[in-house]
Amino acid sequence: MRDPADTPMPRRRRRKPAAGEDPAKRAQILDGAREVFARLGFDAASMNDITRESGVSKSTIYVYFASKEDLFEALLAQTRERLLGEITAELDRPGSVAEVLGRYGRHLARTICSENVISAHRTVIGVTERRPELGRRFYQDGGRRGMEALRSYLLRQIAAGTLSIGDPELAAYQFVELSMAGLFRRRVMAHMDREPEDAEIDRTVDAAVAMFLASYGTGKGAGGAEI
Repeated sequence: MRDPADTPMPRRRRRKPAAGEDPAKRAQILDGAREVFARLGFDAASMNDITRESGVSKSTIYVYFASKEDLFEALLAQTRERLLGEITAELDRPGSVAEVLGRYGRHLARTICSENVISAHRTVIGVTERRPELGRRFYQDGGRRGMEALRSYLLRQIAAGTLSIGDPELAAYQFVELSMAGLFRRRVMAHMDREPEDAEIDRTVDAAVAMFLASYGTGKGAGGAEI
């Protein structure tokens, strides 16, 4: 008599992803959209172009994304999470306040003023006129989160006695603006048609750190050494 334990268990059938739930299909569409946007630019790109590049039907694309703007926003989200993680990681590295802020400011300025990020900002600004909610999400999920990370770092330094700041949120915004002074706006408006050189970023961020600590520093470094 056959032992029931020897009876093979029936194989579970994998559930077929419901419409709009297949991650591989979604990635395929996003890859196609990325190629089209890079080649044609956002304004010139069409859903027909994305359909051809991604190798799926237009009806399939619309199951996953309601519009070209939604596709663009999804691509932004992918890149944003990586870049934001890299920038804010600078705040967790050891060093004096001057060293940490210097590294953070350089990474921030270099990233935000890069060709790809500047292009994304220009596109979002154009789209925000007719879809303000996209602009709000772009800022909330990117710039606002970056500011909150810096604010948290400043709060830790206030508690440690290395900084004296009455309004940490305002101070975080101030340092971000100081770190890109004379760079970001010129890049967005095409007054500076190239990425800033390291020497330009160093000059800007070094001045930003000096001004920031002149206003908020207490004279102590993160480890008790002089700033």
